Amino acid sequence: FSSLNPRLTIRTTVSEPLAQTEPDLTRAEVGERVAASLTRVGLRPRIADDYPHELSGGQRQRVAIARALTTNPECILLDEAVSALDVSIRAQVMNLLREIQDRSGVSYLFIAHDLAVVKYVSARIGVMYLGKLVETAPADELYANPLHPYTQVLLSNALPAHPDDVRDEVILKGEVPSAFNPPSGCRFHPRCPQALPICGEVEPPLREQASGRAVACHLY
Repeated sequence: FSSLNPRLTIRTTVSEPLAQTEPDLTRAEVGERVAASLTRVGLRPRIADDYPHELSGGQRQRVAIARALTTNPECILLDEAVSALDVSIRAQVMNLLREIQDRSGVSYLFIAHDLAVVKYVSARIGVMYLGKLVETAPADELYANPLHPYTQVLLSNALPAHPDDVRDEVILKGEVPSAFNPPSGCRFHPRCPQALPICGEVEPPLREQASGRAVACHLY
């Protein structure tokens, strides 16, 4: 929600995309679209004349989502959409995103580092390391059977769903290399516990595997 301009009203903020995509709309039509978008995210249209500082963090995040919905897009990019929210508000926003998707059929490109959030909102997941896609798979399959060593490390170090669950935490060696000057071959090989000699020489392509998944690793 830091993308909201503190000097603009909610009405102006939510209507901004319409000025670019549908500039011929009348003021009344814009007002109707803004009210509809706010209603879709569970906000009352009367807040349209408020400013961001008058809203809670959860409300501001809903405004940001409403702005994205104003033009009725087929796909929305969400970059760390809930990372700045506390746990209870985060759950509300995640549930809202799923409800919107169920109603409208909109697709999300959801970027996040929180694996629990990713699992909750995603049908298909892509794992990246230093700017490279290393694995893609349906969400359930990736969590049940991760193929790439980096994905395996991520999931082994994630907090378990239940406090009594046992996990085998993996500590990687070395420092994270620079994305501007990455290692040769596979970018993960200097820290990979399963690295082969070829990994430091040849960058593995993203190869299709069974069940609609793909992995960039010389082990497969």
